[in-house]
Amino acid sequence: MFSPDLLQRAKKVLDLARANGVRIATAETCTAGLVSACLTSVPGASETFERGFVLYHQTAKTTGLGVPESISKAHGAVSGEVTRALAEGALSNSGAGFAVAVTGYAGPGGGSVSNPVGTVYVAAAGCKGETLLKRHHFDGDRDAVRLAAVAAALELLLRRIAGASPAASVA
Repeated sequence: MFSPDLLQRAKKVLDLARANGVRIATAETCTAGLVSACLTSVPGASETFERGFVLYHQTAKTTGLGVPESISKAHGAVSGEVTRALAEGALSNSGAGFAVAVTGYAGPGGGSVSNPVGTVYVAAAGCKGETLLKRHHFDGDRDAVRLAAVAAALELLLRRIAGASPAASVA
C-alpha cells in the first residue's frame, strides 16, 4: 500500500520512539488516517504507536481535541495555529510522548488565495520542548498531495523526536 520509502521513514520514527521509551499519537484531517496507517504498516508498531485521531469535519477539531473555535475562526481550519493546537491536543488526550498533526487542502476543491489546493501544514509536538511547525505546498492530484503530506508528517515527527533524544540517530 505504501512505498518502500514511506515505510522506511515510518520504521525510523517508530525505532527512535521505541529507543526513547515513548509512544506516538496522530491527529489528521486531510490525510484521514494515512499517517497512522503508514506507521501501523510496520511490523511491531503496536509497541510504540498509541492512537490516531481523524478529525475530518471542521467541528471535529474543536469537539475532538479541544482546539478553541476562536483559533479556527481567526486563522482558518487549515492553518499553522490549528495544526499546532491539534498536535498539542493529541498529546493532552493520550498517553503519548510525541504527536504529529496534519491539516491541508488535498483537492480538488477547497483552498484559498493564501492557502491554495496543495497547501499542507504539519506540526510535531512533544511533552517537553517546542512544537515544530512547517507549511508545505505539494503539486499533483488528491492522492499525490495526501501521500506527500504523510511523508512530510513522518519527517517532521522524526526531527521532533530526534531533537528530544540525547543519543538520536536519524540516518
